[in-house]
Amino acid sequence: MVTGIHLTLMIGPVLPIPAPRAVVDALQNVQITSGKDKSGFQLTFAVSKNSVLLDTLLPAGYFDPITTRVIVIVTLGGFPHVLMDGVVTRQELSPSSEPGQSTLTITGEDLSALMDLIELRVPYPNMNDTVQAYLTLVKYLAFGVVPLVIPGFFPEQPIMTKKIESQNGTDLAHLKLIAKSNGYVFYVEPGPLPGQSIAYMGPNIRIPVPQPALNINMDAHTNVDSLNFSLDGLAKETMLVTINDPVIGRTPIPIPIPSLNIFQPPLGARPTPPLKMVMSKDTGGNSVPLTMKKALARMLVGSANAITVSGSLDVLRYGHVLRSKLLVGVRGAGLAYDGLYYVDSVTHKIKRGEFKQSFQLSRDGLISLTPKVPV
Repeated sequence: MVTGIHLTLMIGPVLPIPAPRAVVDALQNVQITSGKDKSGFQLTFAVSKNSVLLDTLLPAGYFDPITTRVIVIVTLGGFPHVLMDGVVTRQELSPSSEPGQSTLTITGEDLSALMDLIELRVPYPNMNDTVQAYLTLVKYLAFGVVPLVIPGFFPEQPIMTKKIESQNGTDLAHLKLIAKSNGYVFYVEPGPLPGQSIAYMGPNIRIPVPQPALNINMDAHTNVDSLNFSLDGLAKETMLVTINDPVIGRTPIPIPIPSLNIFQPPLGARPTPPLKMVMSKDTGGNSVPLTMKKALARMLVGSANAITVSGSLDVLRYGHVLRSKLLVGVRGAGLAYDGLYYVDSVTHKIKRGEFKQSFQLSRDGLISLTPKVPV
């Protein structure tokens, strides 16, 4: 679709196949959003009165919700990038009296949508969180979803004579509940191969190898269209939790929990101080081990980063496909804002002759900790 960039669209049930020529020719726009815990996509097709999509494929169930799987692959420089592996959740047809203006829009989500369809009541006797997560995810191996679950830092082995752990809700709700109780994140990441995804439950760790730098205001080296920086002084807060003293178990002891993430250290030399102090709503009066587990969970999930960056770029000019959940460098914004950032979300916008991305970055602290931003 773009010089140097090739788009591959695969559609079908369970194991999709390359879309037929009529579908590819009708494709106008592809938009994919990759966020912190969920991804989604939207395909827009141009249709006419006698379009094969309306007369044949749509009535035959080619775009039916849930049963239709969609894989979007972009090949740049000979290297394939799986941008989306998900299922259709919605159809929208917009007929128009104007020639060439009728459109069919297909919307969907990543494969975690399959985990949020059926509410179940499943007992897990004598099973800890890790075993529960693997048993919940094993049924999705048929869709190429490979589970990757990191055991909790304070594993608890339930004893069925005292309490039987159980699932009361959808698989996705249960997985997120397990992740939250351990201070973990859960998401389904497409790739690295077509038809394969990774269901990750573990600490919110960003791969330390940064992506190529985003350059602004650097003449011929500029490779982004725009960058906007914002520092919110009220974004960070200190939480006070109370525990019962271990001796008589009646005297409440307040403990401040800083707004930190041990797996996402500040990337700036001048961290933004927390200006707010809040009381915990769910840890008061608990035992010391339980309170410490919840406190650690807060430090694992992550704190709000005071500095956020929004921007956009042209992939051909940038020369790479920017990916979320990784690191990226910024150059040309000045001493205060240059440096490394966490990539929180990326929206891919593809149409004939154009591939652009909009993105959201974040970090805590002004002035880069690294003496030089990797190019």
